[in-house]
Amino acid sequence: MLGSFAIIASVAVLAMLSAGGIAYTLLYGRIEQEDAVERRLEFVSHRNRTEIVPRSSRAAADPARRRKQLQDTLKELEAQHKAKARQNKSPTIAVRIQQAGLSWSRRTFIIISLASGAVVFLVSWLFLPSYAAVAFGLAGLLGLPRWIVNRIRKRRIRKFVDEFANAIDVIVRGVKSGLPLNDCIRIISNEAAEPVKSEFRKIIESQALGITLADAVNKLPDRVPVPEASFFGIVVTIQQRAGGNLSEALGNLSRVLRDRKKMKGKIAAMAMEAKASAWIIGSLPIVVMILVFLTSPAYIMLLFTEPFGNVILGLSAAWMLIGVFVMRRMINFDF
Repeated sequence: MLGSFAIIASVAVLAMLSAGGIAYTLLYGRIEQEDAVERRLEFVSHRNRTEIVPRSSRAAADPARRRKQLQDTLKELEAQHKAKARQNKSPTIAVRIQQAGLSWSRRTFIIISLASGAVVFLVSWLFLPSYAAVAFGLAGLLGLPRWIVNRIRKRRIRKFVDEFANAIDVIVRGVKSGLPLNDCIRIISNEAAEPVKSEFRKIIESQALGITLADAVNKLPDRVPVPEASFFGIVVTIQQRAGGNLSEALGNLSRVLRDRKKMKGKIAAMAMEAKASAWIIGSLPIVVMILVFLTSPAYIMLLFTEPFGNVILGLSAAWMLIGVFVMRRMINFDF
């Protein structure tokens, strides 16, 4: 009986092993697939645990890094433009000639100064005493050419500021339509009015020589010393270094330029009455002297023929110049 039980137990064990082997053989592919899925899920979960925190930290660090880069760029540009502003307060005559858009060399300026001094001296020698003629000759030698250069320079800068807002609008529309900034600048250099046309052409020529766009634009305030050119250089430099919406930044700049132009017109209108009064007060003594000369020439000629009259005439001219200078400073509004 024990032998029959052992046989039955052996058959049962063999049957169980056979059933297990058959089941394992049939289910091996599914089990292997489930194991692969579990290993993949474990690998992905482990990678997420190790990478989610660094990615979030990098995402949080990107705005901080960009903000720091913008701050560093603004500090650098501010230092550069402050140095340029100090230089532009008292530029040399060569810089003034360049800013006036003239092609004079130093030798040409010296020749023009000598010629103007000689002409003024000869004309004064015919009508005034010798020492007065020498004084006027020195004024013609040292003052008249510089006055002409400064006047041409101011007129050119004023034309540039009036046209610059239109050039910025061309860049804004071009960038919004998909054109690169270089192509927009090239359009301005071909189609804008002077002197904006020639200044932007110099930017294109600088780029052709290998200078970067930011450096070429930052040279614009050296040739045109106005805040508007400095603003444009700062915006382009920040966009080139840190990125950003160039069309929006330049659109804001264009709006600021037009608002400054409107404010300038309002200030000029408000100061027109004071300027008219200054012109009347300054020209009144000269008009009175001419009228007295026409009516009583012997009476007024004492100022030109007598030594004491010459002293009075010189002191009166000096006091008139001081008064004109004070009135000019009173009606000259800087903003």
